[in-house]
Amino acid sequence: MAKVYFYYAAMNAGKSTVLLQAGHNYRERGLRPLLLVPAIDDRAGAGRIHSRIGLTADARPIQPGDDLLAVIRAEHGQSPVACVLVDEAQFLSPVQVWQLTDVADHLGVPVLCYGLRTDFQGRLFPGSAALLGVADDLTELKAICHCGRKATMNLRVDPAGRAVREGAQVEIGGNDRYVALCRRHFKEALAPARPAAAQPTAAS
Repeated sequence: MAKVYFYYAAMNAGKSTVLLQAGHNYRERGLRPLLLVPAIDDRAGAGRIHSRIGLTADARPIQPGDDLLAVIRAEHGQSPVACVLVDEAQFLSPVQVWQLTDVADHLGVPVLCYGLRTDFQGRLFPGSAALLGVADDLTELKAICHCGRKATMNLRVDPAGRAVREGAQVEIGGNDRYVALCRRHFKEALAPARPAAAQPTAAS
């Protein structure tokens, strides 16, 4: 039976690289992978998946209101789809995640989703929360904090490199806007700045 897989990690863990390698493996065997990416992520251009090591591939852009079961069924009818690969899956709606389960359950096509688990405030993205709840297989890909520990959190920074504590959940960006940290250093970065201790004055 086909399954839904969710590969999640913090920034810079190589999620897109793993996805593109999976697509290459299918094509190498004469099979057709269908690559999807939410249209909101246009860092590499509309309908492009780009990894930090330089690999790129064309993908079908997903709009928020798209019925993914209908989209994939139409593609499958034109030419058999061996697997569906979804990049930046945190930007899917919960409804779209359930549609992907229908792709696996009713079309018999495995679905591999890659994305972040949490946002810059440590909160689950709606798409990731749905995938954590319904995916058949969950796999954490490893990113590394500057201290050498596993990075699980995504710190948003401003142009000066200072931690950002407030803002919209979704703000597209790469290394210029986000830093992957372990939980300890994430909390330290978000801790309020402490005022400098008052210096003692000489007695008159």
